[in-house]
Amino acid sequence: MQLVSLRVITHDVARLTEFYERATGLPVRWRSEQFAELVGDSFTLAIGSAETMALFGAGAAVPESNRTVIIEFRVDDVDADYERLADVEVVQKPTTMPWGNRSLLFRDPDGNLVNFFTPPA
Repeated sequence: MQLVSLRVITHDVARLTEFYERATGLPVRWRSEQFAELVGDSFTLAIGSAETMALFGAGAAVPESNRTVIIEFRVDDVDADYERLADVEVVQKPTTMPWGNRSLLFRDPDGNLVNFFTPPA
């Protein structure tokens, strides 16, 4: 088994896709107005509209209600990304965690938690 994709459901696919494209530098593949993907080397971050959830069952996912999942990206330089993303809602400025990772925690436009981290050298 291999985890290959994470999908975020939103009311505004264009806004959220633009945010993640800017934050990650990954190119966007638009599949339709209601669905886009940002493809990395080992994963895909999919952005889907709330309307697509009707295909799975109404109410199966509720946009802007996540309070348990953190979307994490391993980056080269947390501090440089903190400076580059000066306009995001920061939850925790770059901090060295007890396990050694340097971490920046912030929210995407829908309120989902995003962690950029750099492991110790």
